[in-house]
Amino acid sequence: MTAIESPAAAARPAAVSREALLGAFDALLEPARFQDYGPNGLQVEGRAQVRRLVSGVTASLALIEAAIDAGADAILVHHGLFWRGQRGTVTGWMKARLQRLLAHDVNLFAYHLPLDAHPQLGNNAQLGQRLGFAPLADGAWGRFGEQQLGFLGVCDAPDAAALAARVEAVLGRAVTCIPGDGRPIRRVGWCSGGAQGYFEAAIAAGVDAFLTGELSEPQAHLARECGVAFLACGHHATERYGAPALGAHVAAQLGLEHRFIDIDNPA
Repeated sequence: MTAIESPAAAARPAAVSREALLGAFDALLEPARFQDYGPNGLQVEGRAQVRRLVSGVTASLALIEAAIDAGADAILVHHGLFWRGQRGTVTGWMKARLQRLLAHDVNLFAYHLPLDAHPQLGNNAQLGQRLGFAPLADGAWGRFGEQQLGFLGVCDAPDAAALAARVEAVLGRAVTCIPGDGRPIRRVGWCSGGAQGYFEAAIAAGVDAFLTGELSEPQAHLARECGVAFLACGHHATERYGAPALGAHVAAQLGLEHRFIDIDNPA
């Protein structure tokens, strides 16, 4: 577990209403624009006033416990508690997580696709910056795929193996690389998390390599047959950066204390 704390605006952080915090998140991420797999925004209502915000990737019990220990009034995550197709029962792991949130009156905010898509603070924008990708000629990231979630940029790697080595150094984990035809990597596409289904759209967008979190069986064959490299870099590893970037930005805007707590996940 890793914790990164933003500098406090003052010795004692300001207090803002739960609604003001929700409004700040929604104004930046515009969740109504997205067709998503679960609810975005406030998923669990806690205390009315917020001073301390903790961000993390997933609303796991480990993150909830760590946030409670840190004195959080609110938690911001990419992967929340509720997803389409769940049974809808509050038993087992769901009971344990909700029980801790409710017992300690902690708010839970979750933003899934809106946090992937934000052009500066989102998972994809932050990942591209860390990997040293440059925007396209017009100075902005290109976009592709369903709901324009895929990002396009410029890279300078001599081949896929060199790009994989760079990614491993930045993310601190092994990468599965299907090298394609060995071409230099100049135009690159990426989409964090479980976006392996975007590979064909990335190929159509003219990329030399595509990065995402996971690899499924068909993508290896497509990479070999189409010549475009495919890099599976880890679901958690590619989605570690949006929540802390958003949390730090909004905390600075509202005068809150913010801490990012990373619960390691090998996926």
